[in-house]
Amino acid sequence: MQVNARENERIDNIGFGDLKLIQKPDEFCYGVDAVLLADFAAKCEPKLAADLGTGTGIIPLILSAKAKAEKIAGLEYQEGSFDRAVRSVELNGLSAGIKIIRGDVKDSAAIGKIATELGIESLDGDKNGLDLVTCNPPYVPFGSALTSANEAKAIARQECIASLDDFVAAASKLLCRRGHFCMVHRPSRLADIFCALRAHNLEPKEMTLVAPKPGAEPNIVLIHAIKGAGAELRITDTLFVRDESGEYSPEIDRIYGR
Repeated sequence: MQVNARENERIDNIGFGDLKLIQKPDEFCYGVDAVLLADFAAKCEPKLAADLGTGTGIIPLILSAKAKAEKIAGLEYQEGSFDRAVRSVELNGLSAGIKIIRGDVKDSAAIGKIATELGIESLDGDKNGLDLVTCNPPYVPFGSALTSANEAKAIARQECIASLDDFVAAASKLLCRRGHFCMVHRPSRLADIFCALRAHNLEPKEMTLVAPKPGAEPNIVLIHAIKGAGAELRITDTLFVRDESGEYSPEIDRIYGR
């Protein structure tokens, strides 16, 4: 099938093999946080995975290259982003392994459709469930900052449609016992994140802070939680996006496969 960019869209090579992504710059384009999350989650070596709030599908695409999961689902609320995600999957010839679903994380029917698309007849919170869920949710609580006049950007950046707790609750419903949940967020929301995780039986096990460069304050946090696990959190070394000279750090080069 021939897949082309539409008006005001572009097709970008995302740098993982020959994978390509359809984006619309005047709405929303993925950033380094999505790439960091996909790499962070790939070490869980999932067979069945889902990405909540998948946008244009960047995380499922990178996971398909890095983790070799059997099946990956992406759930997206916004119609435009959903459509671009579907076409990006088709563009890369990955429709058999990646399923994009339009829906709201608060909707039990949408959660059930993820399970169905991945071959799970019913979620029971124990053995029948996914082994990985990822999430790059809106970072800003609704009403705590100026809202963008661009609706697509507003929904992507602020909790207009679903809250942090809604995303965590959906992840817990999808996961089997001992399943993995990986999230990228802002360090300023850590208290909210930990409260939400424990409220939904997800125990934080690993945390990595990300800073723009040495000496700068971290502005991204990566969290790995496990459903039903015991309490013990490991904090890894801070990841720096750039080194002292302003060049990308060796770890960032490794993540991007450069």
